[in-house]
Amino acid sequence: MTIAGDILLRVEHLTMRFGGLVAVDDLSFEARQGEITALIGPNGAGKTTVFNCITGFYKPSEGRIGLCHGDAAIWSELDALTDSGKRGITRGDSGLYLLERMPDYLVTQNARVARTFQNIRLFPGMTVLENLLVAQHNALMVASGYTLFGIFGLPSYHRAERASVEKARDWLNRVGLIHRADDPAGDLPYGDQRRLEIARAMCTDPVLLCLDEPAAGLNPRESAQLNELLMSIGNEHGISILLIEHDMSVVMEISDHVVVLDYGIKISDGAPDVVRNDPKVIAAYLGVPDHEVEKVGAEIGL
Repeated sequence: MTIAGDILLRVEHLTMRFGGLVAVDDLSFEARQGEITALIGPNGAGKTTVFNCITGFYKPSEGRIGLCHGDAAIWSELDALTDSGKRGITRGDSGLYLLERMPDYLVTQNARVARTFQNIRLFPGMTVLENLLVAQHNALMVASGYTLFGIFGLPSYHRAERASVEKARDWLNRVGLIHRADDPAGDLPYGDQRRLEIARAMCTDPVLLCLDEPAAGLNPRESAQLNELLMSIGNEHGISILLIEHDMSVVMEISDHVVVLDYGIKISDGAPDVVRNDPKVIAAYLGVPDHEVEKVGAEIGL
C-alpha cells in the first residue's frame, strides 16, 4: 500500500541534448507521494525540457525516469525492469514504469501522469463541462466497446457515461466553476481557465500532476485561490504535484520540496527555507558570481 511520503518519481542522471546544446545535464531528484515538488530556476534553465522528458514529449539522451504507483515495494524491481527492455510492469494494483521509454499518450494512460502547459490549451468552443468529459475519453471508449455498446444503448455504457458526468461536475464544484458548466470554455476569465485546466487534468485520475507555470498571469487573489486548490489536491487526494513556477510566493508557500536548475544543472535541492537561503540560488537569480552575492544582496536589501 502506498503511504504518504513514499517515493513516487525518481529522475536519475537525466541528460537532454539538442545537437551540441546540453539543455539538461545529469539531473537527479525524487518526488514523494502527496507532496508538492517545485522545479525552479531562471529563464532558460531547462525546466520545461525536464517536464517534456517526464511526460513523454521528448526522449532523453541519457538517464532513467521511474514512476511507481501502488505498493512502494515494487521499486525493488526497477533494475530488473531496466534490464528487461520493457516499459513497465504491474503487480496487482501496483505499477512501475520507465517514462523515458514511453510515448506521451502511454505516460498519461498507463503511468497516470497528467500535465498542463504554459499556454492554456482548452477547447474554447466546447462547454466547460464538455472539456472535462473529453479528458475521460479513453474510459468512455472502453465502456462503449469502441462505439458498439454506445450505439445500441447498453446499460453498461450509460452507467459509465453518468459516472463521467458526475466526476466532471464534482471537479467543477471543487474549482468553483459549476455555475459556468454550460458556458463555452473560451468565455471564462483567464484565472478560471487556469483552474479549469487543472480540473480537466484531474479527471484523468493521475498519480502525478505536472503543472507548467500555473500561476502565470494570475492576480494576487487568483494566486491565493490556486494555492488553496493545489494544497487540497495533495492533502485530500494524495496526488503528487510537480510544478514549474516563477512566482516565488507560490513556490515558497505551498512546496514541500524545491529543486533549482541553472543552465540545465541542479544547483540546489531541499526544503523551501534551505533553498531560499542558498547562495548559489541567490547568485543564479541575481545573475552574479557566488562570491558577490553578499555584496549585491546588501545593495538591494536582501
